[in-house]
Amino acid sequence: MKVLIALFVVVLVDVTSQWCFVPLVKCSKCLQFSLPTVIPKCFLMKAEMYRARYNLITRSIGGKPVETAFVDNDGIYDPECENEGKFKAIQCNGTDVCWCVNSAGVRRSDKGDKNIKCEPVETYWVHLELKHKDVAVPLDATKLKIGIENALLERYKLDKKFVSEVKYDKDGRLIVVDVKKPEKERITDLSLMTYYMEKDIKFKPLFQDYKPFEVSVEGSKVSMENILVYYVDEVAPTFTMQRPTGGIIAVIVVVSLIVIAGLLVLVSTIYFSSFI
Repeated sequence: MKVLIALFVVVLVDVTSQWCFVPLVKCSKCLQFSLPTVIPKCFLMKAEMYRARYNLITRSIGGKPVETAFVDNDGIYDPECENEGKFKAIQCNGTDVCWCVNSAGVRRSDKGDKNIKCEPVETYWVHLELKHKDVAVPLDATKLKIGIENALLERYKLDKKFVSEVKYDKDGRLIVVDVKKPEKERITDLSLMTYYMEKDIKFKPLFQDYKPFEVSVEGSKVSMENILVYYVDEVAPTFTMQRPTGGIIAVIVVVSLIVIAGLLVLVSTIYFSSFI
């Protein structure tokens, strides 16, 4: 029976990878799920991947813009700065633990010691994911883009030409903003905008007026409740696989001891059996 169930699942997954079966995927051949049936997560993910693979529209507009994009998982630290205010390429935490950062001061390497080799690397693209608060009237995507451009210019002095794309998911209240500058350009510092913006939305504004970041759309003020920033550098980061956690190390130790104990028992059995 278990074999038959497993075979059915394999066939179903194979079929659903070719057929589209969720409401966001439209085609002539679909597996029908009547609400409020909950579609298994595995099937949903396969549908999303199917559409992404064939450059079809997917529901979610969030996530990493490119494979080399990364977020700031470390937060604030006491940085070492150049005379003009730029981040030094290597940062340490007051001990022998050091790491490499990009021009935005975000760690882009594994942590090492003071002998770690770091070169200055510029961040030329920031990918902003903004979630706005509830609004009474649905937002117009085109006018929202204009509002975003105006807000970034007025509050952070960011030229509108750097706003390359704005996407909007009204159901998820998600606004995705791509801010790019030409590679090798060293005049514009995108980290200023992202740092001030994160403080405006997540914490307490750094500006003396303490006004929150708001976007004006058709005369209405749209406030934000959350922000996530992805950084894309001119040179890909050098992160490697994470080191084993304490739990994993403990399991490895236990398994190793069991194997060693088994070998000792086997050797002892063979040794004493030779005297019988």
